Amino acid sequence: MSFAEGQGAEAGVGGRHICTPLTITYALSSYKSYQLHLREREKMVASLEAGAVVMQAAKVWWWSGNELQLTNFMMRTGLMLNNKPHSAAHIVRLNDCKLPSIEPMLKRFRHRGVSRYTPILCYKASIRCSRTSGFTNCQRIQCYNAPAAEFFHDDKAPQDHVLPSNSREDATKYFDFVVIGSGIAGLRYALEVSKHGSVAVITKAEPHESNTNYAQGGVSAVLCPLDSVESHMRDTIVAGAYLCDEETVRVVCTEGPDRVKELIAIGASFDYGEDGNLHLAREGGHSHRRIVHAADMTGREIERALLKAVDNDLGITLFEHHFAIDLLTSQDGLEIRCHGVDTLNTETNQVIRFLSKVTLLASGGAGHIYPTTTNPLVATGDGIAMAHRAHAVISNMEFVQFHPTALAEEGLPIKPVDRENAFLITEAVRGDGGILYNQSMERFMPMYDDRAELAPRDIVARSIDDQLKKRGEKFVFLDISHRPKYKILSHFPNVTAQCLRYGIDITKQPIPVVPAAHYMCGGVRAGLHGETSIKGLYAAGEVACTGLHGANRLASNSLLEALVFSQRAIGPSVAACKAAGSDLSIGRGPDMWAWPIVPRPLSQGALSQIMQKTRSLRRQLQEVMWDYVGIVRSTERLEKAKRRLREVEGEWEGYLFRWGWGPRMVGVEACEMRNLVCCAKLVVRSALARHESRGLHFTVDFPHVEESMRLPTLIFPSSTVDVTWSTQQLHKHPSWSLD
Repeated sequence: MSFAEGQGAEAGVGGRHICTPLTITYALSSYKSYQLHLREREKMVASLEAGAVVMQAAKVWWWSGNELQLTNFMMRTGLMLNNKPHSAAHIVRLNDCKLPSIEPMLKRFRHRGVSRYTPILCYKASIRCSRTSGFTNCQRIQCYNAPAAEFFHDDKAPQDHVLPSNSREDATKYFDFVVIGSGIAGLRYALEVSKHGSVAVITKAEPHESNTNYAQGGVSAVLCPLDSVESHMRDTIVAGAYLCDEETVRVVCTEGPDRVKELIAIGASFDYGEDGNLHLAREGGHSHRRIVHAADMTGREIERALLKAVDNDLGITLFEHHFAIDLLTSQDGLEIRCHGVDTLNTETNQVIRFLSKVTLLASGGAGHIYPTTTNPLVATGDGIAMAHRAHAVISNMEFVQFHPTALAEEGLPIKPVDRENAFLITEAVRGDGGILYNQSMERFMPMYDDRAELAPRDIVARSIDDQLKKRGEKFVFLDISHRPKYKILSHFPNVTAQCLRYGIDITKQPIPVVPAAHYMCGGVRAGLHGETSIKGLYAAGEVACTGLHGANRLASNSLLEALVFSQRAIGPSVAACKAAGSDLSIGRGPDMWAWPIVPRPLSQGALSQIMQKTRSLRRQLQEVMWDYVGIVRSTERLEKAKRRLREVEGEWEGYLFRWGWGPRMVGVEACEMRNLVCCAKLVVRSALARHESRGLHFTVDFPHVEESMRLPTLIFPSSTVDVTWSTQQLHKHPSWSLD
């Protein structure tokens, strides 16, 4: 049974996909609360059993069960009078064809404590239902809504119940599948599960604003006859410092070629060579040419194709500018189940609650825990932090990949103005023959690794970092100018254009570069089908830790991983959706969780002070991470980072609450800071637990690889960890705030 989008007033849902013809039905509804589930039905939704039929057009509920069944049903779905489940039986089925007197009805309901009603008269109609596109359509029936004033005993119409942030009747949306994130993983998943139910794609900003859109290099896949799955696996495992899960690596490398072909079928346009075959590039760490690309703007092309397909899919609804606040979870014994997510519509400043049978986390990484990152502004670790607060298992957070070659502002003739992120110089530049020099134009990579510029990213980044520290310099040079000009312009048009903006002609001059935070190899622990430790919650893309990357990601394996795991999550997601049946919230109504609060009671002066302090402490957090949890680490510096993060968090939370900010209040900057604090602490905690140097985690106190440490770092839910605002779900906080 699908909780899908209704079509205007004609939408309806049949509990068994069969609607019995109605004769005459009479229903009373509370003006205050009954419209909670009937006025707004962009998604016509209800949890139905015992042959219940819902007709949005007539605003009539018809129930074939007894009153107790009805009350239980309404308690589960949150359809309650004045938020009191025991008052739920305000809907009646009449078995005869005579319209009864209203007074006995009113007396009955007054006895139950209900004082005001909106009668709805529904005349004889035959309702035909058909199953199309995952939902049930019902023929419109004729109805007459009697004016409320005719049935009130006073002249004053009742006021709608006021939520802390917005009207609850407009605040809850119901879908079979909710996807958090609009990058390659989220969109590819949405396009498949929409064949089985209704889908909401929630995106923090514009749909294209994702890490996918900024990916330049491409997608790695074995598509050349001279290449092999075994070779791709070996390259991945070596780059991952032998911490990769071998089964995961085999799955991804084996299924990758088919996933790329599916992208092409959807409409992604990649570069082809003169022989008519896909042009395959080579990048650092790869032993063969296997990178499918669209010049140096591959992510942008993939995002374009997927968004176009999503726009054409009527089963998918895209919610732009919806900031995910917290997952909605319940716990039964040791089992935790996800029921959806709370979001903040940043354009209307309203809290919107999404209830779903299945939720996919595809929200990207957390690059902005550092001051310099190639990630877009949306990459603030929201998904990882939400999952941690919901008690999902988190893994390998110490492995933060710093891309070796981000454009260095210090070396540019024309300085960028208010640039939001560091511009990435794609790995493919080194793969195509680019050479790294220090500022004395001395090539240095052969001193660090036999593979020179084609060494994996962790080695190249550490080598550059070592050069900068030894020489007291701010950047090194990456030179591709020795290559033919036409090849540079055809292979790297985006890099060429961006560098020209800042006064660098890469066909003639070297590019100033410096490492920058780029990719989280750790994240929410996910199995071979994207499943997490929370029932009903799946993860794919950078937010997930599948075991593919181990201690360091091989270039262009990220988009591949997102494609493979978004596909592998479809089967179990659909099965979970069907298993949930018609009961959307699994016995939980939308008001089971306390609602987040938009801080309207606070004065503009207070809000201004809070936001100013938040921005200042956010910069401090980022500097702490760069200074003490960067490319090269030590136990002393990690312990100092731990203390400083605790101080920053304590100062920030204390400041918020002194100015009147409540524990359940929400705002974009405050919630982003909350997530950054959470993710930064997870990185430090994981780094302190690894007493060796492996891949992206290098510490001077344990400079060698220890075979006994060749295990993933796991962070399990623990009650012993200090509970702070950043580490606990909002709806679990006490409600002493200004409601």
